[in-house]
Amino acid sequence: QTQLEESGGGAVQAGGSLTLSCPTSGITYKQYCMAWFRQAPGKEREGIARLYLQSGSEYLADSVKGRFTVSADFNKHTLFLRMSNLEPEDTALYYCAAKISWSGCTDWTYSYWGQGTQVTVSS
Repeated sequence: QTQLEESGGGAVQAGGSLTLSCPTSGITYKQYCMAWFRQAPGKEREGIARLYLQSGSEYLADSVKGRFTVSADFNKHTLFLRMSNLEPEDTALYYCAAKISWSGCTDWTYSYWGQGTQVTVSS
């Protein structure tokens, strides 16, 4: 069974940095898409970064491009989201997600979810 658990959230000032981690269990081969989503209060959940473990192909939403990076350590079964130059608009509950895929990552439909970690950015 695939399980994910986010950590690394916290409160920072604008311009600061945080790194979120998502250790996983049950992911033992690389035909997986992994992604980060976030949901701000009163807003819909949005996908902001995704990574295909097989190829390393990644995608970042325009709202975070240039400030966030997504990566994975397959041997440690962990997904990362490194966030820099944080803005108050980045305040949200951040989730990692995963799904099996044999053909890359092209959408934001995912099967497995973590519980979320809160990121709060103050101005």
